[in-house]
Amino acid sequence: MSLSAYVARRLLQMIPIALGVTILVFLLMRLLPGDPAITILQNKATPARIALVRHDLGLDKSVFQQYVIFMRRLAHGNLGDSIVYDVPVRQLVVERLPPTLWLLFYGATLAMLISVPLAIIAAVKRDRTADHLIRIVPMPGLGFPAFWLGIMLLLIFGLHLGRLFPVGGYGTGPIGHLHSMFLPALTVALTLSPILIRSLRASMLEVLESDYITTARSKGLPERRVLQKHALRNAIIATVTVLGVNMAYLVGGTLVIEQVFAVPGVGQLMISSIFAHDFPIVQGVTLVFAVMVVLVYLVTDVTHALLDPRVRFD
Repeated sequence: MSLSAYVARRLLQMIPIALGVTILVFLLMRLLPGDPAITILQNKATPARIALVRHDLGLDKSVFQQYVIFMRRLAHGNLGDSIVYDVPVRQLVVERLPPTLWLLFYGATLAMLISVPLAIIAAVKRDRTADHLIRIVPMPGLGFPAFWLGIMLLLIFGLHLGRLFPVGGYGTGPIGHLHSMFLPALTVALTLSPILIRSLRASMLEVLESDYITTARSKGLPERRVLQKHALRNAIIATVTVLGVNMAYLVGGTLVIEQVFAVPGVGQLMISSIFAHDFPIVQGVTLVFAVMVVLVYLVTDVTHALLDPRVRFD
């Protein structure tokens, strides 16, 4: 099977997944306590006004009828209109998506920059002091919640060390984005690094014991070239898969990180919309998250196959 056919098949498989997500989220949102009409009217809420707002929003219809209306709009690329912001949900998602995507990319890049050198050192210095330290020190990234790590980074680098980095926001321009988003991206990296280090270290140890590594060394190749060109190139294949799986997990985890660092992304938008009972935004953002997760898995599979010629698109 060709790469294009494989990608097309995987994209078609997204349709039933997205459909299932819409049904699940649609039903769960209707089970939440509270009424969007009361949230909109606040202290002006009266039975007559509540009934009028519910009629305008279509909330007086049955859940099935509301779902049919939502799916009809979705078929035309319309995610509906926000109850609170009174603008199309698609517009809000398009405006808020770049910070979230940048956070994921920035965090993954920092995680690889941290993990690859440390994993190589740990594998080369197997069972020595450096190896034990590298395996032990990053472990708090797994044990502590992401929001706690984020708060600690805020206190250390945003307050106690003279405000080296902003405590919130997205920044302006490429340099501003790099500077403002460093702490949230570092939070993502610290949660990913322990897993990546352990995975890459294990793969490196297995590769270093292979026959072709022994052959490369017997030819007199420099150790640095053996590690970079032969060992790392083959060992990193499994780590790419581990990174992809955890990036898909972090797509949902960015909600908390964005809230801690006041990043104006779709995660922060979703949390505020849940409290405001803004059904259209929650449904739209959840659908976007589901598509992002499937796309991350697709990119991971394709990258794995391109790196490893033994893998075929079957």
